[in-house]
Amino acid sequence: MTPHEIHLIRHSFNLVQPHAADTAQQFYDNLFDADPGLRALFRTDIRHQGERLMTMLAAAIRVLDDPYTLHAALRLLGRRHVGYGVQPAHYATVGAALIKTLRDGLGDAFTAEVHDAWAAMYGVVSRTMMEAAHEGAGVQTAMP
Repeated sequence: MTPHEIHLIRHSFNLVQPHAADTAQQFYDNLFDADPGLRALFRTDIRHQGERLMTMLAAAIRVLDDPYTLHAALRLLGRRHVGYGVQPAHYATVGAALIKTLRDGLGDAFTAEVHDAWAAMYGVVSRTMMEAAHEGAGVQTAMP
């Protein structure tokens, strides 16, 4: 990711972070609207899960300019998500729900450039997590 993309992500996240609970709820509403079957993967209270989501996003965004730390954390997360029942196809649904949530939450501040920065970041997140999940399962697969 470029320094400019990192700046755009950090700036736009700072705009939604004060509304973290609402942002997280909107994300899960978007996610479950897109794939109602995903609701079964969440065994904890969705508000608590939303807090964890926003904390994880904030932590990842803090280390976007430190790829080693970011990738190490994402690899652990990817291996852990296998145990939750997350499948590779779920990552696209999550990415679409995230982008929709940001677009709705940021309004006019969600420019094409901000969209592309978030899409790039989510690409790194999803690829790294899926690679780790496949390696943890003993499956070697090339990621797109």
